[in-house]
Amino acid sequence: MSFTTTSKLIIFGARSIALGACLAIKKLYPQYEVINFMVSSLKGNPNRLCGLPVIETNDCADKEIPVLIAIPEDVQSVVTDILKNKGFQHIYCLTSDKEGELMGRYYESIGRFPSSYNADLCKEDSHNTDSHNADLYRADSIAEIYMAKFYRDKPLKNAYSIPRWVRPIQVGAALTDQRITEITDNLGENISAKNVNYCELTALYWMWKNKLCTEESDKYFGLYHYRRFLDITDDGLIKMKEENVDVLLPYPLIHEPDISEHHSRYIEEGDWEAMLSALKELQPEYAERFQEILKQPYLYNYNMIIAKRNILRDYCEWLFPILKRTEELSTPKGWERADRYIGYLGENLLTLYFMFHADEWKIKHVGRKMLI
Repeated sequence: MSFTTTSKLIIFGARSIALGACLAIKKLYPQYEVINFMVSSLKGNPNRLCGLPVIETNDCADKEIPVLIAIPEDVQSVVTDILKNKGFQHIYCLTSDKEGELMGRYYESIGRFPSSYNADLCKEDSHNTDSHNADLYRADSIAEIYMAKFYRDKPLKNAYSIPRWVRPIQVGAALTDQRITEITDNLGENISAKNVNYCELTALYWMWKNKLCTEESDKYFGLYHYRRFLDITDDGLIKMKEENVDVLLPYPLIHEPDISEHHSRYIEEGDWEAMLSALKELQPEYAERFQEILKQPYLYNYNMIIAKRNILRDYCEWLFPILKRTEELSTPKGWERADRYIGYLGENLLTLYFMFHADEWKIKHVGRKMLI
């Protein structure tokens, strides 16, 4: 990573991406001194992060110090223009590709969250498919990944080639007559009408009931978003199968002081308590372990995953009864509202489930590739 000859650096952003970038730079690039975080407005942002001050752009006097933009990639261009108009001279963007590589190296350096980069799962290479049975090792026979799309999603600015093993599925299809994909989440057994609260998890429910429980298959199954993928290629899937990887997850995002920072921003306390009550009632062993996991800073965001069929099926059998019971315990009830809270709770429960089983399964991690 190279900025300019100066050793000082400002990170634009004050949430999990920025925090992860700061920790990684401190660990991997000690020649750079991160002096502070910067945001357009302190409203809704912390005053300090990682022991450093968070300032507003108008309060930064030295426009020569390099600025690393560490926020979601789809809004980086807007911030770049703002900073240029304010006179900043050296602006760099932490794209999702660069973030994945940076965090992979960081987690490797601290011995956490084993990275698939070590095995080049996400890199195209000269894999010799001639030495394998073509029917067995074709990527689309190895994995069946569903990409959740909603009819009101904002169009992507750029064109992308979607791998053949990624299948778009329209979520919330029961809520509209408009069709944007061939596969819809209102076919077969489904909770499509609950998409306003479950978000992409209505696609996962559809997969569970109509794929994972009904088809005998040794494929990997998984869930993406329409603009967020796991950064793995055809060759990566082949190697994943060869190395008998059980689960592939995105590198966790880092929250300060712990992952309670996430749910305090996105989830009402009453809903959080309803989920904890459902967890204690239905899965007391997990509820007991949850208190420990909540005190660490790592969260698997976005409900994205690739896993062996039986593991993903078992996860769904564990997850959805908890979410259903949470709806019943919520005030107002889950079916009386439309605020995406179940989807956010799902991220926390995914974190609990796979950290609970971290020593049992071969879990690897990759970056998140964001489409813009």
